[in-house]
Amino acid sequence: MATQLKAGDKAPDFTANDQNGKPVSLSDYKGKNVILYFYPKDDTPGCTAESCDFRDNYQSLLGQGFEVIGVSVDDEKSHKKFETKYQLPFTLIADTEHSIVEAYGVWVEKNMYGKKYMGTARTTFIIDGDGTLTHVIEKVDTKASSQQVLELLSK
Repeated sequence: MATQLKAGDKAPDFTANDQNGKPVSLSDYKGKNVILYFYPKDDTPGCTAESCDFRDNYQSLLGQGFEVIGVSVDDEKSHKKFETKYQLPFTLIADTEHSIVEAYGVWVEKNMYGKKYMGTARTTFIIDGDGTLTHVIEKVDTKASSQQVLELLSK
């Protein structure tokens, strides 16, 4: 597993399909600020709250020069259903090969009810137009994730 990335590191580039089956690369966003958020699973309570918070504040984030990209290991079909159900206006990346979660160091061992398993650690990365990580949020507030981002950027 990759080690956890930190502010100042170069964001690993990737190419994977979005919810529409279209290949998307981080390098497509060169020159733009990106909020890249990793979440465990489509249409689960925490992930829905987080995604809907980004949806509800999307115009404000765009207005501040940010693009929003969500990543989970769910497939394109699952992402499309999630996007449609909650009218999510941004790109969702299907990382079914786990290459992106591993490159960003968020594919980790988890423990629920005494059972250990591998899963995605909910983490948000803020990437500047040069592809450098400016912030890493490991303790994500699912109901106020966009507010967390905005507060960090105002400091």
